[in-house]
Amino acid sequence: MAHYMIECSNVFFGYEKENNETKLAVNGVNLNVKKGEFLVILGHNGSGKSTIAKHMNALVLPSEGDVLVDGMNTKDFDNLWKIRNKAGMVFQNPDNQIVATIVEEDVAFGPENLGIESKEINNRVEEALKTVNMSEYRRHAPHLLSGGQKQRVAIAGILAMKPECIILDEPTAMLDPSGRNEVLNTIKELNEKYGITIILITHYMEEAVEADRIIVMDNGSIVKEGNPREIFSNVSMMKNIGLDVPQVTELAFKLQQSGLNITSDILTISEMVDALCQLK
Repeated sequence: MAHYMIECSNVFFGYEKENNETKLAVNGVNLNVKKGEFLVILGHNGSGKSTIAKHMNALVLPSEGDVLVDGMNTKDFDNLWKIRNKAGMVFQNPDNQIVATIVEEDVAFGPENLGIESKEINNRVEEALKTVNMSEYRRHAPHLLSGGQKQRVAIAGILAMKPECIILDEPTAMLDPSGRNEVLNTIKELNEKYGITIILITHYMEEAVEADRIIVMDNGSIVKEGNPREIFSNVSMMKNIGLDVPQVTELAFKLQQSGLNITSDILTISEMVDALCQLK
């Protein structure tokens, strides 16, 4: 049994530009993701974060190096379906993932393609919809749902395939704040309650605060990794590569710069309140 859910060893991925130059989207990435980990990958557009995510369920194969999913090499074609079964992918736009005209049929689509018998499919659909709190919408038409609800249906569709890992590529980018919250709470619960390995690609710093570990990418490479406190207390480094930090962290940083005796590794509003209350 592989100890890691995902192992990327010296992964390079290039695509050709018009003038026959090769642009490296992923440049020598080494990354191991533990089973049950909640990992966030941050980076601005073009940093390579989405491309590395697509390597994790064999949507893209490395030009050089290897990606192993639960010990299976993505380059081995015979592993393809096993890998996609282990590691499901949720994309930015829920409309692109929804295939059926009724919610429960959409969630059943994946397991049906795996050739699972119908009684088991019904159980899985019910369980998946319950997990994402969408059971009461099972007979609804997906196109009538809100963005957050659609994205939760897309996640249920992946869950029905019983994956051990879910990779989410900016799943809240097209949602309003309440939809973002719904989806983030669902992701956290999948990780904490069901032990599913989560790899979340996001550009919302507040979402990254929840992670066990954060990887920061720039120009196709990993430039920093650590827990949220270690990453976000480094405000000037984050700004230099064009990323924000959570608003309260930035406020703490500015207060500290203006001479207040306050730490800059504050991540939440309640931590900020505590820190301010302790000032003499």
